Amino acid sequence: MDLEVDRRDLHHVRVVDVPAAELHTGQARLKVDSFALTSNNITYAVFGDMLRYWDVFPAADDDGGTEWGRVPVWGFADVVESTVGALSVGTRVYGYLPMSTDVVITPGRFDERGFSDVADHRADLAAAYNRYAFTAVDPVYSAEHEAHHAVLWPLFFTAFVIDDFLDDTLIGTGRLGGDDGSGTVLISSASSKTAIGAAFLLSQRTGLHVVGLTSPGNAAFVAELGCYHEVVTYDALHLLPDGVAAFVDIAGDQVVTRAVHQHYGDRLLHSMIVGGTHWDVQAQSTALPPGPLPGPVPEFFFAPTQLAKRAKEWGRAGLEVRTVHAWEAYRTWVAGWLRFRASSGPAEVEHTYRELLAGRVDATIGHVCTMGPS
Repeated sequence: MDLEVDRRDLHHVRVVDVPAAELHTGQARLKVDSFALTSNNITYAVFGDMLRYWDVFPAADDDGGTEWGRVPVWGFADVVESTVGALSVGTRVYGYLPMSTDVVITPGRFDERGFSDVADHRADLAAAYNRYAFTAVDPVYSAEHEAHHAVLWPLFFTAFVIDDFLDDTLIGTGRLGGDDGSGTVLISSASSKTAIGAAFLLSQRTGLHVVGLTSPGNAAFVAELGCYHEVVTYDALHLLPDGVAAFVDIAGDQVVTRAVHQHYGDRLLHSMIVGGTHWDVQAQSTALPPGPLPGPVPEFFFAPTQLAKRAKEWGRAGLEVRTVHAWEAYRTWVAGWLRFRASSGPAEVEHTYRELLAGRVDATIGHVCTMGPS
């Protein structure tokens, strides 16, 4: 059973119940146990063509010609069938999954920590999206914190790489921040979990002033988190601080982006596109003055690129030590405000997806889903 989305109209969804595909030699079947749904998954759908997220779990078109797709999610699955000797039935893994009850993969490139799906259609995709970790030996896994892992780990890992990229290119080079506290990092969609993770890490760096950009309705929550030094609402962007700055754009709202660029101009050292939580506001851009944005050209941030750089420089062990240490501190901190809610069965999962699509989710709740019954 699969939840599929119209790639040209994200509000148009369907649930299809197809017979389980017969396994071929070299394949295995994963039973999808649980997965998280967050605004990050909406970003996957919005940028599905540009970054090939739709290619991970292809869906067949229907007779009407609709181009259907399966939105990737992060979660846990168990091996229920295997033709691969190195992968035993009963093995539990964490990785990229579809919103489905099961998925067939082609396991390969095994090591002591896990394996990759080496199916032809995934060969050219980022390695991080093809990797499945054995939970039994995963250093960030604990059975009692599976909900935290599903909801927060991929978002926090992205936040970790955002923080590292800014340190690598701006903070560590002395261009932003420092003892005089002259550097500002602006983060839009400040109530989103990727933004919160980035703010948590950046706020611990010397001389940075971390500013959360958010809606008036979320301002109190964002301020109470304590990881932002200042909160500015979208209707008060004229109050942005002065000095040099970097922009981490998780909202993808062109109105906000232009306001930030116009305020800082050449004092904006970097403009990073991370997500598209405000994916449905593009029509507002027609009211904006024409012409190029002042300051730097916004650049799409693809976390696997910086991750590959650091893996080469630090080695896998060095990268692991840094991420595990940061993750444990973050997981402890979020326990003070984050709750989890379960969605079981296609109808509930579809409802949660639609709530995320409409931006009607409580930022204090993490959604953990399963396509099967509870």
